[in-house]
Amino acid sequence: MTKKIGVIIGSLRKDSFSRKIAKALTRMLPSSFEMEEVEIDELSMYNQDFDDEGTPPASWTAFRDSMKKYDAVLFVTPEYNRSVPAVIKNAIDIGSRPYSENVWNGKPGAVVSVSPGGLGGFGANHHLRQALVVLNVPVMPMPESYIANVATLLDEKGTLRDERTQEFLQKFIDAFTVWIVTHTSKKS
Repeated sequence: MTKKIGVIIGSLRKDSFSRKIAKALTRMLPSSFEMEEVEIDELSMYNQDFDDEGTPPASWTAFRDSMKKYDAVLFVTPEYNRSVPAVIKNAIDIGSRPYSENVWNGKPGAVVSVSPGGLGGFGANHHLRQALVVLNVPVMPMPESYIANVATLLDEKGTLRDERTQEFLQKFIDAFTVWIVTHTSKKS
């Protein structure tokens, strides 16, 4: 049976480094896995009043319903000011509400952070992990994935040209597929 992974990309730019790394990871998946991007750009900012009044925006409902079909979730994010972009945190908040309907609950996850700088998005990666823990997302602990100097790793078409990074990302995605199988088999 095919396992479905929803990938949430923390950058809205169509040519973002995060999106390019997510596409590279998608190509590395074994055939028994599928990964597709979950759009988050149309989500308005979370306001609990809408849930309390029973009038959540249609985009929230569609996002929540969409996330339910995935066996796992992969977050690929840039770092903004030593944290995650607001759009990714907003998607996490929307998916976590109402409290009794947390779409993230028990869904195995992993985080990849990217940066044109030398730290590889370390701050964003760890802030994201903090938020996921409280939502009961078993986040893959190892290998951690911080992609530093990302602009130098891609060619003009956005394809990975650095062999060591390709090898590392292959190990990462292989470990993630094992993580998914391990944590989804516990639900059966």
